[in-house]
Amino acid sequence: MSLVSGNSLSDLVWTPLGQLTAMPERGAAWPFDVMYAGQTCRAFAVLVDGVPRAFLNRCTHVPVELDWQPNQIFDISGRWLLCATHGAHYTPESGACVGGPCRGGLVKIPLEVRDGVVGWCAHHPFQAL
Repeated sequence: MSLVSGNSLSDLVWTPLGQLTAMPERGAAWPFDVMYAGQTCRAFAVLVDGVPRAFLNRCTHVPVELDWQPNQIFDISGRWLLCATHGAHYTPESGACVGGPCRGGLVKIPLEVRDGVVGWCAHHPFQAL
C-alpha cells in the first residue's frame, strides 16, 4: 500500500490494533503481522511510560522471535525487551541493543493513536497485509 498524500503519519495507511486503555503498561505484547521487505513478519506493540511502541518481533542476533512465552517479551523486571533464545536486551523506548548478542536495534514500526485507538502506519519498507 502506498501514501495517500503528503508525508505525515496521518496520511499513511493506518491499521487499528486496539484501545490504548486496554494496553497493559510494560505488560503482554500485542502481536500483529506486517509485510516487511517482501516477507510476512510478526510484530508487536507494547506500552512504555504511557506511550505505545512497536517493533518487528525479530532478534538482531539471529532472526528469531523474542517471546519467552506467547506475547511475553519484557524481562521479569519489566525494564528490558528480552530475546528468550539469546539473552539480548533492548530498550523498550527505542529498541536499541543494550546487552547480549545483538547487532544494532530492533526495527521500529510507527504507531499513532486516533480517538483512543492504537494503530500502525504502513510505509516503506512496511506494508499492511
